[in-house]
Amino acid sequence: MMATLALAASSGAGYAAAWGVLIAGFLEFFLLAGDAAHSGILPRFAALKFDDDVRSFFRALGPATVGSMGTQVALFADTIIATFLPAGALSALYYADRLNQLPIGVIGIAIGTVLLPEMSRRLTSGDQAGAMASQRRAFDFTLLFSVPFVAAFLTIPDVIMRAMFARGAFSKADAAAAGATLAAYAVGLIPFVLIRSAVATFYARKDTATPVKAALTGVAVNVALKIALVGALAQVGLALATAVGAWINLLLVLGFAVRAGYLDLDRALMRSLAKFLVSGVVLGAALWFAARFAAAHVAQLSVLRDEAALTLLVAVGAVVYSTAILLLFGRRWLASLVR
Repeated sequence: MMATLALAASSGAGYAAAWGVLIAGFLEFFLLAGDAAHSGILPRFAALKFDDDVRSFFRALGPATVGSMGTQVALFADTIIATFLPAGALSALYYADRLNQLPIGVIGIAIGTVLLPEMSRRLTSGDQAGAMASQRRAFDFTLLFSVPFVAAFLTIPDVIMRAMFARGAFSKADAAAAGATLAAYAVGLIPFVLIRSAVATFYARKDTATPVKAALTGVAVNVALKIALVGALAQVGLALATAVGAWINLLLVLGFAVRAGYLDLDRALMRSLAKFLVSGVVLGAALWFAARFAAAHVAQLSVLRDEAALTLLVAVGAVVYSTAILLLFGRRWLASLVR
């Protein structure tokens, strides 16, 4: 995809991106299929037989499909409603969502994907305590890598947007609008990255229906809030509604899990959440003050001012967050998490 854009962007970036998606899709499939065939695990087409396993699969597939559509419905509603807003609102939503999706895809979905077979294996062997421990460890991993994104998106979204996109037709005013939208999305970033790990406890037990109840409730609240907030807050209201819907979805899933005995909100888990909250607040404060310092000291640069400021903030944030995690959790906790 990147190669097609680099080769043909001057003659039409839209067409280059479209062809890049098509070519990349075929390449991805054939690379995976070739490796699977080489390893002897490539599945072959066979006549469909509606035996008990297949019927069980389709019974689980329906609720799982409905439950996974919540985020897509929210983004689709954002796109439709934003078309009624002034020029630039749709672009602000798009650019903010691109950055917001980075930790969701790289952290939340990745950890949730790894967690599901781990929990399934433990539950199949009757190790319910081990399954709970795996889920709590997944929560810790997810929060460890996600808290810096939340802190940065909430405290310095304007710096991030200017450094990443403010060039060409993308003005600093556009960056400010997209930054405010990113901050609103960041309110719901924690539930976005945790939801895959939270629903894993149900999917591992082949219960795909319960998460749907939470997802549909979150979608309903999300869409209702979009309609209520769009008039006063424009695209920022749309993003904020998405964040609130994500929190409702996550809290309902956790509530259902606790009620069913699948999750234990013990003292250790709550203490860990409190420590992550403190580390995030410390990091956010450090980034806020460092941004003011950076703005004053890079003003004399003729080019790449925002890029230099963001580089400095990344360095400061890495040092402050690492120190906060070490002081609050200790080396032993980090070592046990890695093991």
